[in-house]
Amino acid sequence: MANNLKIPRHIAFIMDGNGRWAQQRGLQRSDGHRAGAEALKKMLIACSKKGIEAVSVYAFSCENWSRPQAEIKFLFSLISQFAKKELKTYADQGFRVRFSGDLSQLPKNTLNAINKVIDYSKNNTGMIVNIALNYGSRQEIVRAVNLILQSGIRSVDEQMVEDCLYTVGLPPLDLVVRSSGEKRLSNFMLWQCAYSELIFLDKFWPDFDENTLEEILKEYSLRDRRFGGIK
Repeated sequence: MANNLKIPRHIAFIMDGNGRWAQQRGLQRSDGHRAGAEALKKMLIACSKKGIEAVSVYAFSCENWSRPQAEIKFLFSLISQFAKKELKTYADQGFRVRFSGDLSQLPKNTLNAINKVIDYSKNNTGMIVNIALNYGSRQEIVRAVNLILQSGIRSVDEQMVEDCLYTVGLPPLDLVVRSSGEKRLSNFMLWQCAYSELIFLDKFWPDFDENTLEEILKEYSLRDRRFGGIK
C-alpha cells in the first residue's frame, strides 16, 4: 500500500486538542499550543516530502475571540514567532505562505510578521502553506457575495464565488483531517470541502507526526471518490 498511496493535491487540517493534550499531562494550555506548533512543523515537512501541493491549517477562528484574553494574547504571540522563524525557514526552502481570513483585526505585530513572510515567499513555487487566521467559512462566503454585489453584477454563479474566496488559486480541496476525536467542521472551508474526503482521528494534534500522515494517506487511498457520479 505504501507504494500505491493516492496523494491529495490539497489537504486541510483542523488542528484540535492542544489544550486537552496539555491537561492530560498536567501542563498549561500554553504548553499544549507550543506542542501543537511543533506538530505543525513536522506535518508541513512530511506533506512536502509526499509531494502535496497545498496544505491549509485552521489556526484561529472568528469564534476563538471568545477564549480568555490571556490565551488569545499567547496564541498571537506564538503565531508571530512562528511566522518570523519557522515560516521564513520554509520560505527559504521554496514554500509559498499565504493566509486566509480577516487579517485587519489582528494585533499589529502579528500582522507585520505575517505580511513580511507573505511578501518574502510570494515568488516561491513550492508547496503552498495556507494558514486560516481569524477565519470563518460563513463569513468568507458572505464576503465573497458582497464583493460580487459591489461590482454591480446581479446574477451570481459558482465560479464568481470561487474567484472571491480567500482560497482562489489553490488546488481543489481533496481531504480534510480533524484531530482530537471531534467529528465536525466548525465553520472551516465549507464551500471548498463540498466533495472533500473527511477523516477524523482520535489523537490530539500535538501527537500528529510523519507516521500519522502515512495513516491518513492510507485511509485516503482506500476512498472511492465519485463526485456524485457512478464508476
